[in-house]
Amino acid sequence: MEHIVFLTGRLAQASLTRVLAGIEAAPFTWEVREIGLQVAALMTADMIRRRVAAPVFTEAEGEGAAPRRADRIMVPGRCRGDVEALSLHFGVPVERGPQELKDLPRHFNRSARAVDLSEYEVAIFAEIVDAPRLSVAQIIERAQQLAADGANVIDLGCLPETRFDHLSESVQALKAAGFQVSVDSSDAQELLLGGKAGADYLLSLTLDTLWIADEVAATPVLIPRVPADEASLYAAVEQMQRRGRAFLADSILDPIPFGLTASIVRYHRLRERFPDAPIMLGVGNLTELTEADTSGINAVLFGIAAELNVAAVLTTQVSQHARRAVSEADWARRIMHAAARNATLPKGMSDALMTVHAKHPFPDTPEEIGEIASQVRDPNFRVQISPLGLHVYNRDGMRLAQGAFELWPQLRLQDDADHAFYMGVELARAEIAWQLGKRYVQDQPLDWGCAAPRPAEDLARWCAPGTTMKTSKKSSAAETGATSTTAAPSPS
Repeated sequence: MEHIVFLTGRLAQASLTRVLAGIEAAPFTWEVREIGLQVAALMTADMIRRRVAAPVFTEAEGEGAAPRRADRIMVPGRCRGDVEALSLHFGVPVERGPQELKDLPRHFNRSARAVDLSEYEVAIFAEIVDAPRLSVAQIIERAQQLAADGANVIDLGCLPETRFDHLSESVQALKAAGFQVSVDSSDAQELLLGGKAGADYLLSLTLDTLWIADEVAATPVLIPRVPADEASLYAAVEQMQRRGRAFLADSILDPIPFGLTASIVRYHRLRERFPDAPIMLGVGNLTELTEADTSGINAVLFGIAAELNVAAVLTTQVSQHARRAVSEADWARRIMHAAARNATLPKGMSDALMTVHAKHPFPDTPEEIGEIASQVRDPNFRVQISPLGLHVYNRDGMRLAQGAFELWPQLRLQDDADHAFYMGVELARAEIAWQLGKRYVQDQPLDWGCAAPRPAEDLARWCAPGTTMKTSKKSSAAETGATSTTAAPSPS
């Protein structure tokens, strides 16, 4: 059985041991080694190389038993430095664990059943709804943003009674830039113009306008004359099948409360009638016209899309509350595809769509936080949250409150502007996390999933001092809260 050595600091040692002991039927044996530092989050690759002898041997497994070489070394999730170089140095894999040690059971569970989220089957059509009002350069810029978020096809939305004199130029410019393009209009002449300019798709044709498909090579999206007229959609599909032409069929998803359920049933009937026909699902009537967080709406709609084997989804980012709809759609299609492919619930694959609440917001109990606090011997403030509220502690004791303003008088930072600013930021984050039930880790931004862009962090590089770090000798003596010295106990 594989033997893993977990490296940690003094404050996290007992908690890490309890977590590992609580993993039922673990497929490995383990031991915890404290390498002579207090806070595990401050561990670095260079420190490990200096303090841990190579090669790493296990502790003796019984009386008279000889130690054997460790099979793997796991370091704290925020350990900085080159862990690949450590692997070469020790001759065994060295890996970062999760950022929070309480997540180790989930970490190993996910590793044991790794899910590939690189694959998907649903193409995302992202509509630029005001394309006639934008210049060609602005359209290209918008397309680049949408593609970066996951769009496969850029949909040029035409506007009723609005001239789009640069439609052909826009299509050609997008094609020259490497984009797939669709033209979305209720005007037959605009569709014809877009198709002749080289558009890949035309949205949308009814049974009465199928003649446009005979004039251009673009793939048409077929819709009923009116949403409830399923017969006209079926007839259009059958005509395209007889011609041997590619198409997408869209039954039209109606908004709440104007027929959503009935429209979902229509999509189901469309799939039953044409088991192999490529279907498009337009989701904007729900994401744009429902004032609710769109990440959850997209999760459900892409779950339906996976069950119906939908080929493409048309989405928009018009309303401010739907500003991340394309990115959410990209994550949702990957997660739901993986769930359908593996015949499993869409759980434990990614937290990208968990934008508001966390599944495990409070990894430490108040008692566990108190145990860690009792070991602290320095003046640096640590901040953690539990169901009871915000815990702030240092060598002078524990402060517990449910808001930053309640804690402020207890911190005595009136004469330390840098430290006061730093603690204000951290307590604001902690209060938001506590109120919403999100995970809070000191010195780290809150995780909003795919609802907000988060630059990738390179843990192989050293972290620069925070902007509130004091530099003068006089102030350094009083400094106890700079960002690099106030990290809360971190996972091991």
